[in-house]
Amino acid sequence: MAGHRADRIAVRVQEEVTRLLREGVIDPRVGNVSVLGVTVTDDLSVATIRWLPFGGIGDRAAIAAGLKAVAPMLRGPVGRSLGIRHSPELRFELDRNVEYAAQMDDLFARIRRDGEEPS
Repeated sequence: MAGHRADRIAVRVQEEVTRLLREGVIDPRVGNVSVLGVTVTDDLSVATIRWLPFGGIGDRAAIAAGLKAVAPMLRGPVGRSLGIRHSPELRFELDRNVEYAAQMDDLFARIRRDGEEPS
């Protein structure tokens, strides 16, 4: 049952963090960030936010530093919008799934090419 609540909170955290990053954060390092997903622990103490630079463009190290800097400032507004007593700690994590999928596509393409017989 707790997992269902965590899932609902994760959706709301994603919506609120996305809104705040677009409208409420002044730090120019985090201006173009796509929030891809959020996972919240069952006890609601930590929200892990997966992100990528919008369009894949940008200095990932600078963006990560900016997100780490603004995370404590976002925690209060996120908690208030959720209406929960204790807002989760916000941890930003670069989402590497897209890169991994691209690598796998390349690998499968090479396997298909290597498996074709010369005509």
